[in-house]
Amino acid sequence: MTKIEAVVFDIGNVLIGWQPEPFYDKHIGEDRRREMFATVDLHGANDRLDRGEGFRDIFYDLAEEYPKFKDEIRLWHDRWIDLTGPVIDHSVALLRALKTKGIPVFALTNFGVETFAMSEGVYPFLREFDRRYISGHMKRIKPEPEIYQMLEADCGIAPDALLFTDDRLDNINAAKARGWQTHQFVTATDWADTLIAHGLLSFEEAKP
Repeated sequence: MTKIEAVVFDIGNVLIGWQPEPFYDKHIGEDRRREMFATVDLHGANDRLDRGEGFRDIFYDLAEEYPKFKDEIRLWHDRWIDLTGPVIDHSVALLRALKTKGIPVFALTNFGVETFAMSEGVYPFLREFDRRYISGHMKRIKPEPEIYQMLEADCGIAPDALLFTDDRLDNINAAKARGWQTHQFVTATDWADTLIAHGLLSFEEAKP
């Protein structure tokens, strides 16, 4: 097994919860939320945000296209930070434990320029990475091969010396295709076990 030289974290559903549906269920009810999500491609609009397009323009223009859901669509912009969370505390502890050991930690995340800046104010640990690869700045999103290639070129680390965790299988498979070592994130406990198996952390260092 090649020695790991850097650990790469996704953010959404790895360090911070990212599930907009519960927010909408709470505010407009599950039935109306299901109807809206079946009618309006909100996650597709969020992909445009993650590619670096303007946040307000995307969702306010979309709201005009679907007047039945105008107010609700605008909430994606107006209440965006409330769509995130909670913090996955054990994952944050693992990030910090790796840094304490002197192991470089990178972020590779699909995130808009404006929304990432907003999130830094609410989740200060997002500033603790050694390098941050934010899709909105890179104009590429996972699982496009180019975004992985851009990270490799910038950090200069061989693909097989990178260990990457992400909750989405398509993003994991794209990294594997480039030769990265990977872990599909389900729970922080499983992720901790992988870090222990690679010899990056001890059991004591990896515990919650």
